[in-house]
Amino acid sequence: MILNEKIKAAVVELTGVNGEDLGIISTKEALQMAKEQGVDLVCLSLASSPPPCQLVNRTNYKEQVIKENAKNRKAEKGVKVKEIRLSAYIEDHDYDTKKRQAERILSSGDAVQLTVKLEKKESQEAKRLIEQFIKDLTHCGKQDKGIQVSGKQVVANLLPL
Repeated sequence: MILNEKIKAAVVELTGVNGEDLGIISTKEALQMAKEQGVDLVCLSLASSPPPCQLVNRTNYKEQVIKENAKNRKAEKGVKVKEIRLSAYIEDHDYDTKKRQAERILSSGDAVQLTVKLEKKESQEAKRLIEQFIKDLTHCGKQDKGIQVSGKQVVANLLPL
């Protein structure tokens, strides 16, 4: 981060404290404006000519940069998939608990994989259960693919909105 007098360019493309475009002005004028307003002149990039600079309150700018970096790191990690296991014959209270758990996971930005382990011939009940689950969670997640019915389990994936 290049601040104030360390900016060596003769002219800069200046943006005000509130994001308004102030045009291309000399660095001396920009420094004078920064001193009058009690803020700092920050060079955003050295790649272009004239370099884009902004008048900012230094503490607010540092907080903003830290927040952006944290957001970028979270985006780099990608979406985690968390599994919720169910039984084909689940009671209402347990269903509500699992639904709240799935809502919490989806609202935090992670994906949910609903898995129903099958015993005997309960694939139709399991499929109906997953369909009901997906219908109840449409306000916070969307279905990734179709419901996959394999030999011993029924699986569906939900992505956060």
